[in-house]
Amino acid sequence: MAKDILNVGGFTIKGRIGAGARSLIYEAIDDYDNTPVALKRVIFEKPEDSRVFEQVETEFKTAQHIDSPYVRKCFKLRKIRRMLRVREMLLSMELFDGVTLEDHPNLSLIDVLLVFRMVANGLNAMHQRGYIHCDIKPNNILLNKSGSIKIIDLGQSCKIGTIKRRIQGTPDYIAPEQVRRNPLGPKTDVFNLGATMYWSLTGKNVPTLIPKKDTLDVWIRQPLRAPHELHRLIPETVSNLVMDCVKEDPAERPRNMVEIGSRLDILIHGILSGTLKTKNSKGNNRT
Repeated sequence: MAKDILNVGGFTIKGRIGAGARSLIYEAIDDYDNTPVALKRVIFEKPEDSRVFEQVETEFKTAQHIDSPYVRKCFKLRKIRRMLRVREMLLSMELFDGVTLEDHPNLSLIDVLLVFRMVANGLNAMHQRGYIHCDIKPNNILLNKSGSIKIIDLGQSCKIGTIKRRIQGTPDYIAPEQVRRNPLGPKTDVFNLGATMYWSLTGKNVPTLIPKKDTLDVWIRQPLRAPHELHRLIPETVSNLVMDCVKEDPAERPRNMVEIGSRLDILIHGILSGTLKTKNSKGNNRT
């Protein structure tokens, strides 16, 4: 497939670095200005691929409004037409040498909190511009060796207050209002973030309104045990923040990412100063 993409022109392909939903991602050089980029390629093969095209275009348009060191930038979107129809899209993006949070080795508790402090900062930048991400999950957070992060995949993002025509989101991290197709807002990202923190600390998923295949329950969330109840070495104050974020009623969740960031700052300071006692040497207790 790398040979095919070379025929498009404009980019020099160095190698394939990943794959997404109906897409391949390459490390490349933009021949116009010699900028290293990550190049996402999507090819129309089936009628359902039109949704993937929509998401690529959404990602590009949303990224033009966001300026944060923690949200991946998008540079160019090229549509390639054949027989008067768009058959291929190329999206050039900021190149970031990192792995997803899901694929990262175990992190210390303080590292987990620092990662989510940066994620909250990036999401707050989106909210300040009137957008929400709508799909925060471990696979959409990249972490590099120096400890920096990038929020990626803005394909499901939308403006605050949007009511989506269909359910969109990842089942293990989706907020109740996404399933019920209610208006979406910053607290939707709060839930997604909380569900991702829960997984990072416990290795388990928060029950959502999208049921598992082996259950018939719909629209009813199963009981949820707090992280510190699953792993006694997780400080209860850390656990409380996570549980507040995944409240079913958006009104009961933290007000915004600024509040979450402030609470994370207190937790981080407490651990570093020794005032928040914990014997936990590993925050990522996946099983």
